[in-house]
Amino acid sequence: MLAATPLPPYYAVIFTSVRTETDAGYAVTAQRMLDLAAEQPGYLGEESARNEIGITVSYWLDLESIRNWKAHTDHQIAQELGKSTWYRSYRVRICKVEREYGL
Repeated sequence: MLAATPLPPYYAVIFTSVRTETDAGYAVTAQRMLDLAAEQPGYLGEESARNEIGITVSYWLDLESIRNWKAHTDHQIAQELGKSTWYRSYRVRICKVEREYGL
């Protein structure tokens, strides 16, 4: 399902990753992070696809909301596990959405 976002402007955080072969609690933690992000002020929604590469786009009201989410204690723990265990490589891209259209 597509995220129900407000009229622009708002922000998108694009997280792309290539996984290692190790699960070690990844699925449970990934779901927990999605649920926890949804509770954060300024969170607007997310869209995700995982195949050869994982792509998750989360939508945020402003840059401060993104900074607060990055600094959240549980999220920081998940970030460290991602670096040490779950991801071969990843990129985070933060974008300002200025225009949106679709069907």
